[in-house]
Amino acid sequence: MRDPEPATGGGSTLAELADRHRLYERAVQCPRAEVDFIDRNYRLLRGHSARVLREDFCGTAAVGCEWVRRRKGNRALAVDLDGEVLAWGRTHNLSRLAPEPASRVTLLQANVQTVSTPPADIIAAMNFSYWLLGERAALAHYFRKVHRDLKDDGVFFLDAYGGYDAYRVVTEERQVRSDGLTYTYIWEQERYDPISGALVCHIHFAFPDGSRLERAFSYQWRLWSLPEIRELLAEAGFRRVLCYWQGWNPDGTPDGQFVPVEEGEPDAGWVAYLSAEK
Repeated sequence: MRDPEPATGGGSTLAELADRHRLYERAVQCPRAEVDFIDRNYRLLRGHSARVLREDFCGTAAVGCEWVRRRKGNRALAVDLDGEVLAWGRTHNLSRLAPEPASRVTLLQANVQTVSTPPADIIAAMNFSYWLLGERAALAHYFRKVHRDLKDDGVFFLDAYGGYDAYRVVTEERQVRSDGLTYTYIWEQERYDPISGALVCHIHFAFPDGSRLERAFSYQWRLWSLPEIRELLAEAGFRRVLCYWQGWNPDGTPDGQFVPVEEGEPDAGWVAYLSAEK
């Protein structure tokens, strides 16, 4: 938000003043936790730390910027097709780094299906971004390209969600407090087609002055299941695919800890990570 104070006297509303990318980062992303997960699990899988991370569908490149903060010598390649969101990330995230770590981040406006980059230790596709690839052939092609673009001991990390609520038309809300303002994050699953697997979702934001930012982000996805994803990764040449399931606190709330499992729980809604080893 540029101005967290409600407007008065006919001035702009909070929705009009809102920065949708900042709202998204505060409500949806946690780059520190994401980097914690991929950094720790790469080390567990390979016995040493990774250095080069490629963040596909990177959006504002928040994860790439967090990656270079971790260790001297870490390098990040951040790839996205949207020049506007990359420009925002350059202005608001990359500019906040000191000059030396900032020099180790490369922003690339390119298609992840065709981009050419140096081999990476880790390639990450998070926030279900690869679900934009709605055809089996397109997702299979992307997974094969990721496999080629990794170093010989590279690891691909991605996430997925599901559960029986994932197939429903549903709206969920939660409160977010950031930059001195409390606002409402609204996740809407507008439509799901069980024949094609097509899923249409939107993110809205509502503010304490009564204004709303409607459809700040919209997604036309394929709702991919874990068996489909794992099978496509295996077909792409990955030799082992692990699924990491979230644990729960005694009060029934998620504990934020993801561990590899052989079987999951048939919950109404779940989020999982996967690692695919070259």
